[in-house]
Amino acid sequence: MTRGRVTAGRVSLARQVLVLQLLVLTIVIAAGTVLAIVDARRDSDSATREEVVGIAVSLAQARSTADALQSADPTAILQPETERIRLATGMDFIVVMAPDRTRYTHANPELIGQLFSGNIDQALAGETFTETYAGSLGPSIRSVTPVYDDGGAIVGLVSAGVTRARIGEQVTRGLPIILGITAAGLAMAVVSSWLLSRRLRRQTHGMAPDELRTMYEHNDAVLHSIHEGLVVFGVDSPDVADVVNDEARRLLDLPAGPVRRTDLPESMRDLSPLSIRDEMHVTTNRVLVVNTDPVEFDGRVVATVLTIRDHTELQSVMGELDSVRGFAESLRSQAHESANRLHTVITMVELGRYDDAVQFATSELALSQHLIDRLMGSVHEPALAALLLGKIGQAAERGVELSVSEETALASSAPLSTTEAVTLIGNLTDNAIDAALSSADAWVEVTVHEVDSQLVVRVADSGPGLSTEQFAKATGRGYSTKEDHRGLGLALVSQLVARHGGTIVAEQEPEAAVVVSIPRTGTRGRR
Repeated sequence: MTRGRVTAGRVSLARQVLVLQLLVLTIVIAAGTVLAIVDARRDSDSATREEVVGIAVSLAQARSTADALQSADPTAILQPETERIRLATGMDFIVVMAPDRTRYTHANPELIGQLFSGNIDQALAGETFTETYAGSLGPSIRSVTPVYDDGGAIVGLVSAGVTRARIGEQVTRGLPIILGITAAGLAMAVVSSWLLSRRLRRQTHGMAPDELRTMYEHNDAVLHSIHEGLVVFGVDSPDVADVVNDEARRLLDLPAGPVRRTDLPESMRDLSPLSIRDEMHVTTNRVLVVNTDPVEFDGRVVATVLTIRDHTELQSVMGELDSVRGFAESLRSQAHESANRLHTVITMVELGRYDDAVQFATSELALSQHLIDRLMGSVHEPALAALLLGKIGQAAERGVELSVSEETALASSAPLSTTEAVTLIGNLTDNAIDAALSSADAWVEVTVHEVDSQLVVRVADSGPGLSTEQFAKATGRGYSTKEDHRGLGLALVSQLVARHGGTIVAEQEPEAAVVVSIPRTGTRGRR
């Protein structure tokens, strides 16, 4: 699925998340604001109750209050004092009254002498209490407490209160702070939601939920159905694969669960993130053709896709074809050489030099026959003997002297099949011929024999040899099918040797050589 399939009218996942977040945050913040106001009102009521109780009790416990209540004119003494205290403390009223409710003081002088409206029974019983009551100044929070004389008798009551209107004004003065905090929280929520929506839009490429679901279902079906290995590494997590399909796990013998770059075969761990076409890699059991492609979105690379094809069987067929081609080239070379020799003999006969012609023909024939007899006598595998004869001719054409050592003796190629033996010896010999060409006196020596129940193949040459590091790269390297295939031989040999539980080493003393040893007792690792 591409972005072109996002149709108009479909709301992207990022936009849906943004709207939902804003709606939820608005509801949460609004509910929080209401709760904050209610809590502020409750706290204000609680503080007011404590305040009115404190003022009423302080005034009731003052000695001067009891004395004034027992005087001839309590109002004259108490009204000025209670008004001063009321103004200083912010109370709406402070009433000092007789036990029969008669007011001696009040914020409204006209109400002095009238009866106090409200509950006083608990105070007459000796308790201090608070209540919310709609009195002469409107609804208020008030406290009532008794005043005792020296003998412990109640001589009066004191009530202090604050109207609901004043409490509301106090809460209202705090609203700007609450609303300011609310506005700041809402602004932060909007900005954070927008940033999250932007990031989500970038990650989902602006797709709607149903498009994401459809794309996932289609991609999952494709990944499990294609017969090509697929591994995807994201730019943000280059060491852990984002996608690995079943075929890739099979071809690369990958473990279950997350796949790290270190789980790949060594030759594939450091592949270039740029495009690679038809690069061949050899693993323990397979020959794989690898391609890599960078994936771009909005002008930036977002991932690298690694595709893998299995060419093991094809490479085996190509190896056999190379062997047949080698035999054909050898026959062509021998035919060409035979034609030259025959032409020489005919010319000598025409010149009347019969004895020289017979001697030339028989000496060349004896030399060739001796080589054939020696190989067939020491190597009882006809295909291997023919291979070595062909390689001698090929090497001679390239100016390299190839010889088979006197130590060569092979009754059977077991545990290798004939095809595997041809692949092993043929590739080692070809590599040795290529290496020997760099020297002035080019030569190659092949030895195939059995030592201590080991099939040993040693191919030495006059070349410079390989260092340990170079040899390690050569036995596991890959190449492009669009280029010359040299360099794959040692990797194929290494794969074959590992399959049979053998060893392959490079020597540099006394001459450059590659030695392969394969145990004949069992076939460890053979598949």
